[in-house]
Amino acid sequence: MEKARPQWSNPLQFVFACISYAVGLGNVWRFPYLCQMYGGGSFLVPYLIMLIVEGMPLLYLELAVGQHMRQGSIGAWRTISPYLSGVGVASVVVSFFLCMYYNIINAWAFWYLFHSFQDPLPWSVCPLNSNRTGYEEECEAASSTQYFWYRKTLNISPSIQESGAVQWEQALCLILAWLTVYLCILRGTASTGKVMYFTALLPYCVLIIYLGRGLTLHGATNGLMYMFTPKMEQLANPKTWINAATQIFFSLGLGMGSLIAFASYNEPSNNCQKHAIIVSLINSATSIFASIVTFSIYGFKATLNYESCLNKVILLLTNSFDLEDGFLTASNLEQVKGYLASAYPSKYSEVFPLIKNCSLESELDTAVQGTGLAFIVYSEAIKNMEVSQLWSVLYFFMLLMLGIGSMLGNTAAILTPLTDSKVISRHLPKEVLSGLVCLINCAVGMLFTMEAGNYWFDIFNDYTATLSLLLIVLVETIAVCYVYGLRRFESDLKAKTGRTLSWYWKGLWAGVSPLLIVSLFFFYLSDYILMGTLQYQAWDASQGRLVTKDYPPYALAVIGLLVASSTMCIPLMALGAFIMRHLRKGDATPVA
Repeated sequence: MEKARPQWSNPLQFVFACISYAVGLGNVWRFPYLCQMYGGGSFLVPYLIMLIVEGMPLLYLELAVGQHMRQGSIGAWRTISPYLSGVGVASVVVSFFLCMYYNIINAWAFWYLFHSFQDPLPWSVCPLNSNRTGYEEECEAASSTQYFWYRKTLNISPSIQESGAVQWEQALCLILAWLTVYLCILRGTASTGKVMYFTALLPYCVLIIYLGRGLTLHGATNGLMYMFTPKMEQLANPKTWINAATQIFFSLGLGMGSLIAFASYNEPSNNCQKHAIIVSLINSATSIFASIVTFSIYGFKATLNYESCLNKVILLLTNSFDLEDGFLTASNLEQVKGYLASAYPSKYSEVFPLIKNCSLESELDTAVQGTGLAFIVYSEAIKNMEVSQLWSVLYFFMLLMLGIGSMLGNTAAILTPLTDSKVISRHLPKEVLSGLVCLINCAVGMLFTMEAGNYWFDIFNDYTATLSLLLIVLVETIAVCYVYGLRRFESDLKAKTGRTLSWYWKGLWAGVSPLLIVSLFFFYLSDYILMGTLQYQAWDASQGRLVTKDYPPYALAVIGLLVASSTMCIPLMALGAFIMRHLRKGDATPVA
């Protein structure tokens, strides 16, 4: 007798699982960067349009497929057509690659969390050199927060060619991160559903606390004004619309099989249309809310840097021209500089090269995303807050919850199709299978704890999913609308949920969304071709900054394999199904 499929305890548990998976680090460290780069408040216009015409429809499509087929990604697409099992396999491969590198972010969050209990924070000051006669040169060339990230955390090598050794502290943190994930997924939906209440709700509590603190910080209004001041000319920039569509697509986690896996544990009559709207709106609202928090802190940091720059210029001019203390201020600086230049031209010309050009606007224009925002910019701001240890603990604990929530979705995308397989589930209990997946990913993930690990992290982060997921979701929409048949799918949904599919969903599934995906696919493809030799940012310890280098041939080969290994699953599995079908026909042909 076939075992009954596990189910969520209630619909709310399913919604929290989807929110915990979709609301991740991208909401905190990529969306604010896009706002900064593409017009501040005006970026919200293309973002919300793309949410309506791309995000909601595709999310609803995946939830509807998972709930209707009641299987993981491989089984669901194989049910629609034997030739489409490669779509599910491609999703599992992408999720496997994602799990390999994504959990290192949780390891870094653990590392920073443990160090947050120190007083003072270890990234707040530069360490003394070995002779104790001054500070470390690398730290003085960069900053204390950059030094702690690149040297103390990553111990980064000068290039990807110099792999270096495994950093045992980071390796232990990675093992801890995977152990945490394993304990959360040990009992399937029974344990995952309960954990996701926590991973979904806690980040909002921390963000609300941070908003209250952020709004009271000196210079916070400068950051918020920068965010909400629209630059309408950016609406004419095609890249603004492309990045808005890309952010919606990837922040919802489409194409990875996680949403299909989650929906497969629903009651067949569940209103997944309502849940698709709720999850997509909460995901986008979180991005905007996180941006308000980020820009208030960004304004604080930019204002501090601007005022520090002004104070250095004031001190330089006061000492150089023997001015009275307190005479030179930020309000009369430009006026006095003009007077000194005209009254003492020769002396001013000697001092002029040392005078920095201080600008609040240029400080706010410095756009940072990814790990640079999460582990450098935020820690730079936190170290200047009162009771900095408290704010540091809260922030890195929030990052950890966001990362673990996303990891639970990524592992579900792998484990659900595997546990659906009767061959695998007959020989391996769920706990053993979960342990093996975690163990394999942890072992491979040790690559990212090496001295060159951050360069490999960037490769996986930049190239694992982009083209692959676009192709997967494109095939998914075509499969539902034109292989399974939109009318047939509509009637199946109506029979199970009792709700008719509106023209809005049908029109977007059949036409608008696939065209958008094709446009994005060709944009990224042409962007890679026009870029020429692919490059990466390497840390130069002597200069204390990032420098651009070309990827070596073997790194380019790995990039090609990452893209091809998932995308090629679709045609290869279809070809395999075609051959097997014809072989069976040949075997079934009666002998005369």
